[in-house]
Amino acid sequence: MKGKKEENNLMEKIVSLCKRRGFVFPSSEIYGGFAGFYDYAHYGLALQNNIKNSWWKKFVDNRRDMYGINSAIILNPKVWEATGHVANFADPLDGKQFNTMLQTQVGAKADEVAVSYLRPETAQGIFINFKNIIDAFHPKLPFGVAQIGKAFRNEIAPRDFLFRQREFEQMEIEYFVRAEDWEKYFEYWRGEMLEWMEEVGIDMNKVHELEVEHGDRAHYSKKTIDFEFDFPFGRKELYGLAYRTDFDLKNHKLEYIDEEQGEKITPHVIEPSMGVDRSVLALLLSAYTEDERDEEVREYLKLKPNIAPVICAVSPLLKNKSELVEYANVKVFAPLKAEFGRVIWDDNGNIGKRYRRQDEIGTPFCIVVDFDTLADDTVTVRDRDTGSQERIKVADLEKYIKERIK
Repeated sequence: MKGKKEENNLMEKIVSLCKRRGFVFPSSEIYGGFAGFYDYAHYGLALQNNIKNSWWKKFVDNRRDMYGINSAIILNPKVWEATGHVANFADPLDGKQFNTMLQTQVGAKADEVAVSYLRPETAQGIFINFKNIIDAFHPKLPFGVAQIGKAFRNEIAPRDFLFRQREFEQMEIEYFVRAEDWEKYFEYWRGEMLEWMEEVGIDMNKVHELEVEHGDRAHYSKKTIDFEFDFPFGRKELYGLAYRTDFDLKNHKLEYIDEEQGEKITPHVIEPSMGVDRSVLALLLSAYTEDERDEEVREYLKLKPNIAPVICAVSPLLKNKSELVEYANVKVFAPLKAEFGRVIWDDNGNIGKRYRRQDEIGTPFCIVVDFDTLADDTVTVRDRDTGSQERIKVADLEKYIKERIK
């Protein structure tokens, strides 16, 4: 079992790599930072987008029973009163309950100013649009509404890098079912969530399920499973699956006309909730690997090619040889960039340093144009994980990469 010092060291390595290689920067750093807020740099943003695209493809695009929405961040304050968030969304502080919703003011004139909140969850934007979705799309039960968006909580003690922030992003589904079917669909969504975690590359040996006890569940939930992850700072919640009953729709006084039964009903809700930021952190921790290369310790991110920020890097062996640079740019980089997008040019430093840099970014393939290329139109393709190299025809590069990023 790893000691606390070793685990803390792992977090330090991840935080350092994220800043050094352009994944995540502390927000407002030139002014001393701002606790609970982070800025995603180029590669962190690419990793975020790949996670969100994978989630959206699986849970929305590939399904027939799901609708997407992008609701407002600031809602009418009556929403939060109706759902009990104003009264119940609180953490204990010095023996008192501290409401963790972030307040803001809406309106320019003093007599029109209304106190509202930055949403603490994306779910209510779905619920308050329930009737609009019914009227626009006429969905049959069961069906779901999915949303990826920002949420905000005035955390008392933000900590552990991306784990507990005041501004974060959620990927949430509200899946509407008949009351008698909730257990069946709760179990179904449990399986779907586990399947997606494995698909993106989260280390499933570090994932554990915990059924949350009554006193610890959110006020709207009748049953909740937390999918916990073995973070360096302890086993903590990664994702949640909640049975929200008909709590939200009933409080908003919203109903569904069940044409099969010929009556009005209030559907019940299963909610798979997955955080983007915690996904990033769990993936970085799952992918972080060390081995020894050329008698030196090598740090690299063993990210799946479809999730990695960069698919491949293209380099001329020597950047001061114009014929190599021109060939690499025109015949290799440009076509691959046009096809895959997530392709970068890297001619900084010697080849060994380029490999180390790309390994830390998590780039699966490094493609090098050398003098043999000019003679036989082949390039060296180096594999990130094994360090092995092979010669590939330039004409076959696109097919070679496509076969490995499925």
